Amino acid sequence: MTQESFYDAVGGHDTFVRLVDTFYDGVADDPVLRPMYPEEDLGPAKERLTMFLEQYWGGPGTYSAQRGHPRLRMRHMPFKVNPDARDRWLAHMRAAVDSLELAPIHESQLWDYLERAAFSMINTFED
Repeated sequence: MTQESFYDAVGGHDTFVRLVDTFYDGVADDPVLRPMYPEEDLGPAKERLTMFLEQYWGGPGTYSAQRGHPRLRMRHMPFKVNPDARDRWLAHMRAAVDSLELAPIHESQLWDYLERAAFSMINTFED
């Protein structure tokens, strides 16, 4: 008997697409975060985040197959990720997580990871 992955338990691909789409709806109008995404269209960023989160939570390994090791801190180093950017990221992600209406245990697990990840991305305390 195998244990169901978090990915499957929350609805798989469709759930992660909804999460990421809602998150980027907020980022698109955020004056601090939007400049961190150089592509005119947020589509490539959405795809990368969806693949990463799916893989992290037990879904397909597409992210690593296409991009290698995530190296999250290294990939974010070119951008000024200060506490304000972190808080904005978390606010948009909080709205996205809430929109999913997950079971409390899944919401808690997901939010715990996202919050820890956001705090770990801080690379400056300058404005």
